[in-house]
Amino acid sequence: MGNYGLFVRFTLRDGAGEAFDALVRETAAGIRAHEPGTLLYACHEVEGALNERIFYELYVDRAAFEEHERQPHTRHFLTERDKYVAKTEVDFLQPYAGKYPTEAGK
Repeated sequence: MGNYGLFVRFTLRDGAGEAFDALVRETAAGIRAHEPGTLLYACHEVEGALNERIFYELYVDRAAFEEHERQPHTRHFLTERDKYVAKTEVDFLQPYAGKYPTEAGK
C-alpha cells in the first residue's frame, strides 16, 4: 500500500477557534480544488475540548504530500496558523491495513 498519512493535533489559543476554523475552511477549499493526490483531509473538533482540533490526512503517496506542502493555500495556512495555535503535535503514518477512499477528493 503506497498511501501516506498524518495525524495532527492542534491546541488552540483561548478564543482562537472561530478564526482558526475559518482559515481551515479556506485551506480545505483549495485542497479540494487543486490536490488530486490528497485522498482525505478531515478536520475535527474534539468533543468536550473547546481548544482542540484533530486533522487526519491521507495522500496517494509521499510525493502527493510533498505537493500538498508546496501549494499556495497550504503555505498560507502554515504561515497564518501560528496566530491561533499554542501547540502542534504531528504523527506521520504509514498505513498498512484498513478501508480507504478509492477516488481522490472524496
